[in-house]
Amino acid sequence: MRVGIGYDIHRLVEGKPLMLGGVEIPHIKGLEGHSDGDALLHAICDAILGAAGLDDIGYQFPVNDNRYLNISSLELLKEVSEKINKKGFKVEYVDSVIILEEPKIAPFKDNMKREIAAALGIGVDVISVKATTQEGVGAIGRGEALAAYAVACLV
Repeated sequence: MRVGIGYDIHRLVEGKPLMLGGVEIPHIKGLEGHSDGDALLHAICDAILGAAGLDDIGYQFPVNDNRYLNISSLELLKEVSEKINKKGFKVEYVDSVIILEEPKIAPFKDNMKREIAAALGIGVDVISVKATTQEGVGAIGRGEALAAYAVACLV
């Protein structure tokens, strides 16, 4: 068994859709990024890559490569899954947490879990998506950004 941790943070900006866990969430701001900016999926990718002993998401999908410009992060997660499968690993469990002030993500968590599970080719029962706030502290607390952490267990 191998365990990896991932983290990502992105600024919230006007004029972009808010993508989290492969799901578009209605909000006045979205995440800035070279891809769709999905910080949750980026953290999950890094957790999986780390557990497999592979280089991080920035190395795998560099921002100076236009193949990844505005790409769905679900596509990146699928590529990560393929990379670890080639090394003989399979995702056994993913636990994640999104840190944001708003919007509330509870109505979207089941869809996020379904999208993540489908991209990884595993069951939704081994995906956990949670959320918390920053209690008004710092850039996340002021609604300027959101962050995500993830832990992945591979077998």
